[in-house]
Amino acid sequence: MSKEDNLKETQHDAEIGFDEQELNSQEIAEEKVTDALTELQEEFQREKDRYLRLFAEFENFKKRTARERIDMFKTAGEDVINSLLPVLDDFERALKEIEKSEDDGLYKGVALINNKLRETLKSKGLSLMEVKQGDVFDSESHEAVTQIPAPDKKLKGKVIDVVEKGYTLGDKIIRYPKVVIGQ
Repeated sequence: MSKEDNLKETQHDAEIGFDEQELNSQEIAEEKVTDALTELQEEFQREKDRYLRLFAEFENFKKRTARERIDMFKTAGEDVINSLLPVLDDFERALKEIEKSEDDGLYKGVALINNKLRETLKSKGLSLMEVKQGDVFDSESHEAVTQIPAPDKKLKGKVIDVVEKGYTLGDKIIRYPKVVIGQ
C-alpha cells in the first residue's frame, strides 16, 4: 500500500468517523427529544388526571349541596311543626271531652278548627304514624314507655296501647309514637 492509498484510507476513515460522530450526536439529540417528549406526556397525563379528579370532586360537591338544600327546604319548618304537635294533642283531648257534652255546635266548631290545622300541617309534609294495638314493637320507629304483662300470649312483644301519637315530616320521624308493650 502506498502512502497515497494510506492517506485516502485515513481520510475515508476520518469521514466515516465524522459521520459516526454526527450520527451519535443525532441519536443523542433524538434520545433527548424522546425523553423530553415522554416526560411531557407523563406530566400531561398527571395534569389531566388531576383535572378529572378536581372536576369529579366539584360535581360531587354540587350534587351534595343540591341534596342538602332540598332536605333543608323539606324540614325548614321542623321546629315550628314540633312546637305545634302538643297543640294537636290538646285538640284531640278537647274533642273527646266536648263529644261527651250535649253541645253539638261547639263540637263541630272545634272539629273544623282541628281539621283545618291538621290539613295545613299535612300540606307542609306532616303525617301521622299509624300504630295500633297488636303491631309488632320496633325500637327504631317506636318509643316504649313501659311494659306490662300481656293480656294475651299473642300480644307478647307487641304494642298494647299508644300513649302518644308519632309524626313524620317527609321521611324523617320528628316524634316517635310512645307505646306500651306486652311482656
